[in-house]
Amino acid sequence: MNKYICYMPDFLDQEIKFLPGVGPKRAEILNKELKIRTFNDLIYYYPYKYIDRTKFYKISEIHTEMPFIQVKGVIKSMETIGSGAKQRLSARFYDDTGSIELVWFRAIKWQIENLKRFKTYIVFGKPSLFGGKISVVHPEMESEEEKQLQPSGLFQGYYITSENMKKKYLNSKTINKFQLTLISLAKGKIRETLPDQLTSKLKLMSLERALFTIHKPENTKDLKNATFRLKFEELFFIQLKILALKHNRDKKFQGFHFEKVGYNFTTFYDKYLPFELTGAQKKVIKEIRRDVNRNSQMNRLLQGDVGSGKTLVALMTMLLAMDNEFQSCLMAPTEILAQQHYQSISKFLEGMSVTVGLLTGSTKAKERKAIHAALQSGEMQIIIGTHALIENTVVFKTLGLVIVDEQHRFGVAQRAKLWKKNDLIPPHILVMTATPIPRTLAMTVYGDLDVSVIDELPPGRKPIQTMHFFENRRKQLYNFLKQQIAKGTQVYIVYPLISESEKMDFKNLEEGFRHISEAFPEAKISMVHGKMKPVIKENAMQAFKRGETQIMVATTVIEVGVDVPNAAVMVIESAERFGLSQLHQLRGRVGRGAEQSYCILMSSYKISTESRKRLETMVRTNDGFEIAEVDMKLRGPGDLEGTQQSGIGFDLKIANLGKDGEILQLARNVASDILDDDPILQKQENQLLLKNLLSTKDTGFDWSSIS
Repeated sequence: MNKYICYMPDFLDQEIKFLPGVGPKRAEILNKELKIRTFNDLIYYYPYKYIDRTKFYKISEIHTEMPFIQVKGVIKSMETIGSGAKQRLSARFYDDTGSIELVWFRAIKWQIENLKRFKTYIVFGKPSLFGGKISVVHPEMESEEEKQLQPSGLFQGYYITSENMKKKYLNSKTINKFQLTLISLAKGKIRETLPDQLTSKLKLMSLERALFTIHKPENTKDLKNATFRLKFEELFFIQLKILALKHNRDKKFQGFHFEKVGYNFTTFYDKYLPFELTGAQKKVIKEIRRDVNRNSQMNRLLQGDVGSGKTLVALMTMLLAMDNEFQSCLMAPTEILAQQHYQSISKFLEGMSVTVGLLTGSTKAKERKAIHAALQSGEMQIIIGTHALIENTVVFKTLGLVIVDEQHRFGVAQRAKLWKKNDLIPPHILVMTATPIPRTLAMTVYGDLDVSVIDELPPGRKPIQTMHFFENRRKQLYNFLKQQIAKGTQVYIVYPLISESEKMDFKNLEEGFRHISEAFPEAKISMVHGKMKPVIKENAMQAFKRGETQIMVATTVIEVGVDVPNAAVMVIESAERFGLSQLHQLRGRVGRGAEQSYCILMSSYKISTESRKRLETMVRTNDGFEIAEVDMKLRGPGDLEGTQQSGIGFDLKIANLGKDGEILQLARNVASDILDDDPILQKQENQLLLKNLLSTKDTGFDWSSIS
């Protein structure tokens, strides 16, 4: 296969400065503010909304609730008011039903020179109220002749611009004009990117027509079809790239063959398993066994809510590696989490002759030296740790399995270092996360990994009961907490500390601690926050774990870490200030024992519609995947943890992972069918796809072989 396909420079490859009306200065601003460097960048810069420019209002109909208005009339008078920086131009604009004020704070001299009294203008803008009168600030002004000369297009696209651009008079209307100029020049010059058989099979609009329509739609039906075509194409090429990498990796990278299910695995399963595995755990172990028994490298993502039993699955995979004479390592993002894994895995293995080590930043030099030697000789079969594991001084005899926990907290380069601990054959990779990833995001960000899901709680666990209280029920809350503490139950009370430097939040936490101390004089209370010295924080957490304190007042530092089966109540103060995934993670700190657990969300009365939706979702469901889907719809995929570090490096210009799940599934199915039939796209009908795949921007380094 020819890696580079040469083709003639495209019309759309021209620099943006050569587009009539742009020039070098504007080109510089477009490049700096919107990364628009070429005609191609501009035509793929889509409107974020459309305004119907067919409707005209009479001045008597206008009120300030309207988002935009369009009126036709004349200016009868103009005057400048104020002086210096506070100067403004005020014009009185009339139609046959009344008048409104038009106001400008910028480019006053230009407006005075260019606006003519008693000439018919079309005014477009947002009505606002000032001094009890309706006015339009910085309206768009077009003379009747200009409007008639404009190409038709019933809807006007609106484009996101920056403050800096607006200061230089590069607003949405200017971008719209550039798009219309480009469309008129580009007729017949835009090359199709999808093969004919694909566009006809899916009844897709041509690329040229879709691009023209998206910037200048004539009707809603055309706009819908153009949007579908562009969304499909965007998601299709992402899926084609991801699945091609997966195909390539499966062929290119040999994997260690774990064919034996030997003494350690069976002994643990028969004698030491603390409880019967759930159906979901059994299914995942089967999927992993199938992966490691092939001759290619495993790359699997294991998703499961907090407490669903991922660590047990990880341990059984490590025992499988050990039976095949390979070492395993488990990397966690924090010392607390690494220690917790170490403690629970050591406890599971009590009575078995398996050597398990713990390596973190605070491991003493002497101990570190002994661990390094035991790993190099192969005497230590399992090592658990933090970033300390990726140091060059850590050398394994035969590393066969790498498990990465909460992997979104690690950069791709860090994972790559672990992956390269073997010279020739890479270890099998199992990535674990307790942050449920919406299906659409998993297909995109982790689309090259096989995905396993543990969607069942271990036996004996009761679902957490979640309630939302307003401030007026605080007395009721405290009575409930007193009853729980009297029963011997421990309680978390979490305060938002959005940023460690926010004094107000910190004050809230300290005031909260004082308030709780007064409300519960008999209880022993500890406080934990991120500003504490690690050793003091650790002591406070351990005291709570040992049951020496009944209430822990904390910030979100407890989100990942402490596992206290006796803590069955979680109170989240100012719950409206937390994101959905964070609320879900916090709730996961309780419900670790057999007792009924509770999560109480406290909020003020004045909360936004979005906050209300978040809190309602938390009360309605414990399903992390449903919560993740709602979260993505509310916030968009870019805000969800992990997407920035995924290594895929995709940039969606029109598709929305929160809303376009069906289009994404279709795109993935189509891409998968094509690659199953033609894995390296060498058939004649797929040459166009190959060319477009090779011309997509690369991220500079091929991370594709790393999970």
